[in-house]
Amino acid sequence: MVNNSIEEIINIIRAEYIASAVKKEQFPEENLLEIAFIGRSNVGKSSLINSLTRVRNLARISGNPGKTQTINFFKLRAKFYEDSSIKDFYLVDLPGYGYAKTGQANRKKWAKFIEEYFLSSKNLYCVCQLVDSRHKPMDSDIEMFKWLIKNNIPVFVIATKIDKVSKNIVSKNIAAIRKAFGITELSVLAYSSVKNEGRSYLLDFIGDALVK
Repeated sequence: MVNNSIEEIINIIRAEYIASAVKKEQFPEENLLEIAFIGRSNVGKSSLINSLTRVRNLARISGNPGKTQTINFFKLRAKFYEDSSIKDFYLVDLPGYGYAKTGQANRKKWAKFIEEYFLSSKNLYCVCQLVDSRHKPMDSDIEMFKWLIKNNIPVFVIATKIDKVSKNIVSKNIAAIRKAFGITELSVLAYSSVKNEGRSYLLDFIGDALVK
């Protein structure tokens, strides 16, 4: 499990919705670093994005899993504490996978344009894959992780909803994630959108990405 006790090196000072896309021609043209977020439907992706940016309802939270049906681009502005420099980047919100009530035709359509984005984006720095810490990873989680690794796309795994269960269960299921993903030393960030636990580390991770 990643250590959350670190000092933030950036502050998110602006976050705004830019565009929704289902094909490459609709992606924003501005040449900015992209950090994408993906996970099973109802994994808490929208809540995490709102927690990270501290903008209420930037990513809409719905009681109906599978609501995100497009690739949504948000432009975030980061200010570095050390020298007050400013850098912009895109946070990319991707549709959830593995939702049983989503029709097969829709699942295939989403998979096609998500794959196109992953393989065509020249600015994609990494994919933050969210996995529900309350459960062992599901087959769709494992398939997504292995597909990303197979295609040489960097992955940062985040275990969500850690405030919903005991620390022992979180630790047990993070160990299960490492085993299922086949990497015993895999770094997994434990995150609570309710308590903002893990937010400082995620900001530090993004800050490091912006200066590379």
